Amino acid sequence: MSRVFLYARCSTSDQHTQNQVMEVKAAGFDVQAQRVIEETVSGSVPASERKGFQKLLERMESGDVLVVTKLDRLGRNAMDVRSTVEMLASQNIRVHCLALGGVDLTSPAGKMTMQVLGAVAEFERDLLIERTQAGLQRAKSEGKSLGRPVAVSVGDVAKLKATGLSQSAVATELGVSLSTVKRAWNK
Repeated sequence: MSRVFLYARCSTSDQHTQNQVMEVKAAGFDVQAQRVIEETVSGSVPASERKGFQKLLERMESGDVLVVTKLDRLGRNAMDVRSTVEMLASQNIRVHCLALGGVDLTSPAGKMTMQVLGAVAEFERDLLIERTQAGLQRAKSEGKSLGRPVAVSVGDVAKLKATGLSQSAVATELGVSLSTVKRAWNK
């Protein structure tokens, strides 16, 4: 009989995973306490780099089932989620996602769902890039300067340097950090 594991993740220390545990139990999965892995880490960190997820992989065996409440518990990036699910499938570990109706993501229907979600995520990313590029082009055509604003001009630093002020004094005078002054000091 396959063992059931739960991976419950939240992004910040002021969030809790109890709701995820309750959701999985309410869905009818019998998960023993020692098979619940809870961790607090950003979804932007790839699953392969998370300590809790590594601990999970060490415990799981072929034929086991991993349950998550939502796909974003595995990762925020569609490519990371897909590679994680594929890696688990290669180890004969099934992945169930409650938010997708409890579908096994390693089954043919689950694979199709993952492909559709991946395509939608890629489409969204392409639209975002397209909108960003259009906005940059509009800003350029309006004559706006792009990029990081200049904190201090080299000329301002040179003038104050010529008066004999130290780098610290120049930073104080201009209201910028010492490192900003140091970057402009010898230019």
